[in-house]
Amino acid sequence: MTFETDLKTIIRTIPDYPKKGIMFRDITTLLGDARAFRRAVDELVQPFAGRKIDQVAGMEARGFILGGAVAHQLSAGFIPIRKKGKLPHLTVSVAYSLEYGVDEMEMHDDAVKSGEKVVLVDDLIATGGTAEGAVKLLRQKGADIVAACFVVDLPELGGAQKIRDLGVPVRSLIAFEGH
Repeated sequence: MTFETDLKTIIRTIPDYPKKGIMFRDITTLLGDARAFRRAVDELVQPFAGRKIDQVAGMEARGFILGGAVAHQLSAGFIPIRKKGKLPHLTVSVAYSLEYGVDEMEMHDDAVKSGEKVVLVDDLIATGGTAEGAVKLLRQKGADIVAACFVVDLPELGGAQKIRDLGVPVRSLIAFEGH
């Protein structure tokens, strides 16, 4: 069994969540399997081994879990990118588009220094609105975004291409057809 096949069997699919016609890809089953979790983190880290990465940015909430593990493996700092109003210090924010509207995300104003090399991490990329917002937020502060990494890509929704169009390389471990 290949790693990709193995990952696809570990990730739980929940039909019609959060609404009819959506196939929700639930990575909590991956996180609960120690061997699979370790392998996924190792695969996310591998392209950057031996490279100087200053920060890993993770998007709320599953991106915190994966991003924290990736940051640890890369001996990098970690930047939490959160929904508006969740951070206690001075922040910078950006509005971003969702399938069903607009939201805002923010990070601490001093989370990244201009020129720092950053890897962006989340569990899944679908339409790319959240990742696009994170890229714009990091760039506001002068970050050099080395790559955006995801466990799952839903290529039919075009999010990975949206991030590539911003000049950011995208790495995903597996792809699922459909929504």
